Amino acid sequence: MTIRHAETADLPALAVLFDLYRQFYQCKPDYALAKAYLEARMSRQESHILVAESRGQLDGFTQLYPTFCSIDAGRILVLYDLFVASEQRRKGIAKQLMDAAHALARDEGALRLDLETAIDNFPAQALYEKLGYQRDNEFFKYSYTL
Repeated sequence: MTIRHAETADLPALAVLFDLYRQFYQCKPDYALAKAYLEARMSRQESHILVAESRGQLDGFTQLYPTFCSIDAGRILVLYDLFVASEQRRKGIAKQLMDAAHALARDEGALRLDLETAIDNFPAQALYEKLGYQRDNEFFKYSYTL
């Protein structure tokens, strides 16, 4: 298993995984949208995408967005996406992707790495807590749809 930064040549396979990831969160299948979204993030260097590769195929990915924290007056990374193909789960791939994300955040000089997950995504919650993530009990998350 190799964890590395995604390359343009990865887009077709990565878009398949990203489309499956979006379907996990109840989005309709849309390969073209998934590919266009990832292509835009990569070409504009707006995110970091790490992929897990074995036997010449992509088994999973994580996507992180750089941002800042005004309170701590410093850079942070938001781990927004983490996905492993269903047939490759329970092999430690998600943990390897998380470890690579931690290393990337340290290399970027980030103060911390933030993430969110669905309330019913118990496998992800177990991994995050095992890695030392703390559940936020101080702030509520709000969204406004435009």
